[in-house]
Amino acid sequence: MGNLKYFGTDGIRGTAGTDPMCPAFVYRLGQAAGQVLGADHAQLTFLIGRDTRASGPILQQALADGLIASGATVLDLGILPTPGIAYLVNRIGATAGAVISASHNPASENGIKFLNRQGMKLSEALEAQIEALLENPRIEQAQTPGQLLDGSHLYADYEQDLLMSQPGLDLGGMTLVMDCANGAAWKVAPEVMRKLGARVLAINADPDGVINQEAGSEQVRGDPSRLAQLVLENGADIGIAFDGDADRVILMDETGQLIDGDHMLAILADHFHAAQQLLGNAMVTTIMANGALTKYALQRGFEVMETPVGDKYVTEALLALSEKNTQPGMVGIGGEQSGHIVLLDAQHRTGDGLRTALFMLNVIKSAPGQSLATLAERIRKYPQLVASCVVAQKIELSTLPGLQEVLACLQQDLPGLVRYNSRYSGTEPKYRLMLETDTRHTPPEVAAKAWQICRLIQHETGTTLGSTIEVLNVADGGLMPPPEDL
Repeated sequence: MGNLKYFGTDGIRGTAGTDPMCPAFVYRLGQAAGQVLGADHAQLTFLIGRDTRASGPILQQALADGLIASGATVLDLGILPTPGIAYLVNRIGATAGAVISASHNPASENGIKFLNRQGMKLSEALEAQIEALLENPRIEQAQTPGQLLDGSHLYADYEQDLLMSQPGLDLGGMTLVMDCANGAAWKVAPEVMRKLGARVLAINADPDGVINQEAGSEQVRGDPSRLAQLVLENGADIGIAFDGDADRVILMDETGQLIDGDHMLAILADHFHAAQQLLGNAMVTTIMANGALTKYALQRGFEVMETPVGDKYVTEALLALSEKNTQPGMVGIGGEQSGHIVLLDAQHRTGDGLRTALFMLNVIKSAPGQSLATLAERIRKYPQLVASCVVAQKIELSTLPGLQEVLACLQQDLPGLVRYNSRYSGTEPKYRLMLETDTRHTPPEVAAKAWQICRLIQHETGTTLGSTIEVLNVADGGLMPPPEDL
């Protein structure tokens, strides 16, 4: 990843109302993006949509005004999942798309990500061009400004695409508990499932602006208990939790066990392989994938392609694979533990939590006598923890002597260590650490080491000690409590 000033792995993000997530900056961003993305197009058409954050409307208006100043016709889609915007950009042949969302981040934050005409996130080269133009104190306006049009009618096209994604899928007799994170999926997700015949209990389905607060996929990963309780109390076949912009999904089986992206990748890869539709007989994962998934895929004879963290890198790997395998009807599969699953075909080039859920439901329905719980048994996760902590500044990790010393001793301190990953988040001011061990270590033992490293990172980056530290038990779900001697 390059050294861009504003763009991270998933667009530009920040606290709403402060630079760069303030109307003045966003207006200039719209101007710059319109010039760069519309450079080769006589007629500029941008689709723009948002999630349910309270800050969304004013930022969307500022971005639209900037795009209009660049000469673009802007179609306002309203509230719509990020993958819905991506699909529509591709379907109608728009110049580009823009999404006002900070995905799974807290409601106090917001973000902007641009999509190219294929509905994919921009290359770093294009992001660099936009940033370079932003540094120009005066961005030229188009001689003829564009216009803002109502694009809300396109919602029906996205919904229809979802309904037809699994021809013949009948969810009659199934009960689903669905956590919509009070986000972009609040309407379309329950609506689609009900039209397919399911009984749906929707929670956190209120677009009140308070997105992701004790709700959604990240909340379920950190504390699966509430969704598990609702699944069990209602005798549900499955629990489904989306993040704020619905490009991620986490599932809960009928016994109340968490089913994350690693489980879904294994199940879907097997499904497509059996149908002779698995692109390149391969699976794309990131460096954070549980080792049990990699082992399982190799045992099944699948090629495993590993990328850096970030769905854009997963998509790039899948596209490269598709260029080598041109047989029609194939589906490329890749994704992350977080539930950001990319099911790549000619029309779909980004992760879609709702589409992934529909594919999973189809697998369950087409496997007589099997449930989600039995399907998920094919991989047994290795003990794995992922820690994260807030940092005041992202100082190059290799220059932090204390961190380098403790990492050098990790194998000695944790003899059962299988692997680790130490990095900064590409979307938040956070440090992330993954520790994967064999069964000789208990989760609390590994968590204690993770807490030690996070506190060291905070000290070496000038962060207030005691700032937010979270240690997630990936294999079992749930956050680990702080060590007693902390």
